[in-house]
Amino acid sequence: MGENYFVEEHFKSKNYTLEPLPKGEYERCIFESCQFANSNLAEVVFMDCKFMTCDLSTAKLSNTSFKNVSFNSCKMLGLHFEDCNSFLLELHFEECMLNLSSFYQLSLKNTMFKTCSLQEVDFTECNLTKAQFSACDLLSAIFYRTILEAADLSSASNFNIDPENNRIQKAKFALTDLPGLLVKYNLKIS
Repeated sequence: MGENYFVEEHFKSKNYTLEPLPKGEYERCIFESCQFANSNLAEVVFMDCKFMTCDLSTAKLSNTSFKNVSFNSCKMLGLHFEDCNSFLLELHFEECMLNLSSFYQLSLKNTMFKTCSLQEVDFTECNLTKAQFSACDLLSAIFYRTILEAADLSSASNFNIDPENNRIQKAKFALTDLPGLLVKYNLKIS
């Protein structure tokens, strides 16, 4: 491949908006308090990596590979995950701000979103089978032709999911969030 290969390195407080992250493969690396906002991560491969308290907002993700990558307490506004390489794509999010991001047409089976802000996120035609939305805010998130079979939204809030336009068999919801499934019918539920 002729590109850089990094294994088990810890990158801390680096600013990749000034000098771009070297293209290559990163395996079992940790990125802590790094700045990637508006940076170009195209064609970079991340495998078994962790991002902690990083800002990746509006980074370019053209053909970027995220293979079993976790994000913890990261700011990730406006990311287009559909531009990523979908081969072996596996993501985990905890306490992240993903507002205005898009997962259009991606397969995200078993993905964990834990205590995340997912406002105005586009999940159109996404496969979220068995995904978990634990204590997530889904205000104005877009679910259209989305597969949510056996997904757990029982502690999620502010969602609006049309059961006629999405597959929700065996998905888990809290009784208090029933209005989020019936909003299009303009019902008054008490």
